[in-house]
Amino acid sequence: MISIDEAKTIIERATFKLETERVGLPNAVGRVLAENINTDMDMPPFDRSQMDGFAVRTEDVAASPVRLKIVGESIAGKGWHETMKSGEAVRIMTGAAVPTGADSVQKVELTSEDNGSVEILEPCKIGQNIVRRAQEIRNGETVFGVGDIITDKMVATLAAFGYSRVKVSKRPKVAILATGSEIVDVGETPSRDQIRNSNSWMLNAFSEKHAEVVVLPIVVDNLNGLKETISHAAARCDCLIISGGVSVGDYDFTKPALRELGADIFFEKIALKPGKPTVFAKLNNTLIFGLPGNPVSIAVTFFAFVRKTLLMMQSANNPDLKPGFAKLSHNIKSASGRDSLLPVSLSTGKRGRLRIETLRFSGSSNFIRFAKADALVFVPRDFGLVKGQVAQVLFLP
Repeated sequence: MISIDEAKTIIERATFKLETERVGLPNAVGRVLAENINTDMDMPPFDRSQMDGFAVRTEDVAASPVRLKIVGESIAGKGWHETMKSGEAVRIMTGAAVPTGADSVQKVELTSEDNGSVEILEPCKIGQNIVRRAQEIRNGETVFGVGDIITDKMVATLAAFGYSRVKVSKRPKVAILATGSEIVDVGETPSRDQIRNSNSWMLNAFSEKHAEVVVLPIVVDNLNGLKETISHAAARCDCLIISGGVSVGDYDFTKPALRELGADIFFEKIALKPGKPTVFAKLNNTLIFGLPGNPVSIAVTFFAFVRKTLLMMQSANNPDLKPGFAKLSHNIKSASGRDSLLPVSLSTGKRGRLRIETLRFSGSSNFIRFAKADALVFVPRDFGLVKGQVAQVLFLP
């Protein structure tokens, strides 16, 4: 049985990198950048007004109220490109270019326009209501880098600098396989002693953020049938995720099937609760995870190991879950000889500090409680956590 860190190290060594491709901007969210995103212009590209009002010279309005001659108008997309002189003002709209000669903008509420002139009711400071050219970023700077995951908040920036197509890592092809004679398809009514297949659809939801996913038909507890399905799937995907059949019972066939197919099994037990019987293997060029059958164990091991692997295949920066700290509102018991990653909900306590609220699981099959989880709290082996203690958490995406 190996530690969590040892398991991660083995996975890192075995994980291979995928090639790159270009995708259109509408399909870029969630992809991992394989190129730096550089600006091709200053932003803003000119001195830009933050207000509707009048562009003025501060020295002309120092003794306001004062009346100035209106000599032009600057609107978004069509600026006034002459030089403004003393005693003059230019009507200007939000987002429009500030004319040469002006050094401030007075908002329209503090002006009074009449018959070709405008009265400026209050003085201005230099630069008032103006965003200077290149104040946000300069031409040629790198705004996003190789390995960054493209988020929806980044799309506007990509578009602003002309990236209608971006170079990204290819997404891994993932196959998801649920095993067990006790499970039936989600659209079926379970008979006595059966349950619906929730594991495959949970894994599909987790994986499709980072991969191209196919959900395979359920395989009953049969060694030859499982071997055939694994062999067929491994020839067509980069990563195969199997749920169930990884323990040591008479009907747990995942490890025997992998061995008989000639797979390299890197580990088959982790000192982790939940998730002890997790398997990591490789068959030809396909990475294979054998996850426990209980839904919470699957979720924990997916976020601890599988998600990281899918992102490493795409050369993503920081593929691990984002860490943080929060204060415990309850005691949490430790597991003997195993570290724990337990799902918890988070709340905001006094002074805005995060608090850990335990979800009071009845067991690792309680996927209903897991649906309310915000993070995984790390509980060191043999040392419980006590109320009021600050503990490390891993935020769930």
